[in-house]
Amino acid sequence: MGGFFGTISKQDCVKDVFYGTDYHSHLGTRRAGMATYSKENGFSRSIHNLEKSYFRTKFENELDKFSGKAGIGVISDNDAQPIVLNSHLGKFAIVTVAKIANIKELEQDLLEKKMHFSEMSANRTNPTELIALLIVQGQTFEEGIELVYSKVKGSCSMLILTEDGLIAARDKWGRTPIVIGKKEGAYAAASETASFPNLDYEIERYVGPGEILKITEDGIEQLRAPEKKMQICSFLWVYYGFPTSSYEDHNVEDVRFKSGFKMGQTDNTEVDCVCGIPDSGVGMAFGYSAGKGVPYRRAIAKYTPTWPRSFTPANQSNRDLVARMKLIPNKTMLKDKKVLFCDDSIVRGTQLRDNVRGLYDLGAKEIHMRIACPPLIYSCPFIGFTSSKSDMELITRRLIQKYEGDPDKNLAAYATTGTPEYNRLVKGICEELGMDTLKFNTIETLVESIGLPKCQVCTHCFDGTGENY
Repeated sequence: MGGFFGTISKQDCVKDVFYGTDYHSHLGTRRAGMATYSKENGFSRSIHNLEKSYFRTKFENELDKFSGKAGIGVISDNDAQPIVLNSHLGKFAIVTVAKIANIKELEQDLLEKKMHFSEMSANRTNPTELIALLIVQGQTFEEGIELVYSKVKGSCSMLILTEDGLIAARDKWGRTPIVIGKKEGAYAAASETASFPNLDYEIERYVGPGEILKITEDGIEQLRAPEKKMQICSFLWVYYGFPTSSYEDHNVEDVRFKSGFKMGQTDNTEVDCVCGIPDSGVGMAFGYSAGKGVPYRRAIAKYTPTWPRSFTPANQSNRDLVARMKLIPNKTMLKDKKVLFCDDSIVRGTQLRDNVRGLYDLGAKEIHMRIACPPLIYSCPFIGFTSSKSDMELITRRLIQKYEGDPDKNLAAYATTGTPEYNRLVKGICEELGMDTLKFNTIETLVESIGLPKCQVCTHCFDGTGENY
């Protein structure tokens, strides 16, 4: 995944770019960068690796190198960015939140046009550089961005810092968000509204799918009207989003609370208390507690001083170690209790299985698990959903292969709540992870909690539906 922040102001903007970008740390784990522009000094840029550190510690000691009244920043799971170019469109810096499913095809097409790639990382083309090279094929920025929309399979939202303004362009299907903030003398564009309050920005508007805006310190100009159709990722509310953020004016914590409340109202399982798996399971657990009428207890706490969510190593064994080390169970809250835990999703299930075993060892009488979304049946072709390299990393596909002899067989039946196949799958996951009961929210409950029409929300990872690229 990833997130970005940009601002343009009548005053120096460096601190806003620094703190605004930092508020996107929960969306990315590997790379971060900032770029500013001033008429006196031109473009300044810096990029750092975050795999063993945090955004603030990497950038705060070099803020003096930045200057200007306009800037952009990004935290990403993948490529080093921003990219800074000089072209027939002028000099510009660009950041993206993108997944390019056809990157090899586009790379070859550009090479045949005698373009070249300079920002190679681990012998791979930098996706943000590829987007920039597509843009400069146009006679204007708008024409170049239209080319990106027509060529890229997957998704791409971007911020472009030019010599005369900031351009915000949201993915054509709106799979990833951009929101505009405003305060006296300044505008901002961000992935997360959580970046606004402490910097004194108020939400001005949400950028529409495929919409292109040019932003100056004096106002906003629409360069391209939004598309009528939208497919925003439902997993933003389930997992990625920070609790205080809103997408399409629907708050993350409110959605999680509603989904938990609805499940709690209809669940007849007898338990002593409810606990959320930090961080993204907590909102659902508060809702479940209210809907069920049972107390919330912090039976597991996250050790936040040194294990933030943003530190997620690429190596699977190291990921499992981090996941284990940062969550500390409370034996007093667990002993002789029937505890129901709420979590955002089950992907591989490996760490959850170990956690459940440990909770029983600490004296829990029963362990019940409730999941905010339906089972993940399909990998995501549209955004950087997880670090999974194969469908077979999903616990659901491994079980389907076990049942059917083919991991791709009868998927629609396994994805449909209440079918014999679905019930068998849920039972199998429950048994493999060693808990007493397991239930998943339905797509209908999730969409209802989000509050947008089903046709505007992408649920591909649950049911395989969604528009093609």
